[in-house]
Amino acid sequence: MNCPFCGLADSRVVDSRETESREAIRRRRECANCGQRFTTYEKIEEIPITVVKRDGSTELFHPDKLLRGLMRACTKRNVPLEWLQQIVTDIEKQLREELVYQVTSERVGKMALERLREVDLVAYIRFASVYRHFESVEEFKNELESLAKEGIR
Repeated sequence: MNCPFCGLADSRVVDSRETESREAIRRRRECANCGQRFTTYEKIEEIPITVVKRDGSTELFHPDKLLRGLMRACTKRNVPLEWLQQIVTDIEKQLREELVYQVTSERVGKMALERLREVDLVAYIRFASVYRHFESVEEFKNELESLAKEGIR
């Protein structure tokens, strides 16, 4: 690590600790040449997750895009934003734990539906209508009937 004051690449670590968010390691360093102290942060560089869309094109997984879709489904519903953020975090965490770096948009949608179903059924139906491309009242009716068969009201 080069000293930001004198540029020498020789420094020693004086103190190390995790950041509050536990996403990085904070290191206090002291330059062997000029004695100045400075702080560095080490963070693991994660491999990006790529989403394969229905048309075959790919794009990077954007948690904020998934969150916006969930928020749209929850419009005028009493669902705290923190819950939706947790759903997105859980999905990304599960994909990373499974070492999945390329996933279909269908799988991401299915994962979101599974979690949204536990949170709010109206939002679940709204999200399902977009994810599954409902084009008729009959498709809505079939989804509602399947929920009723499972005893969910």
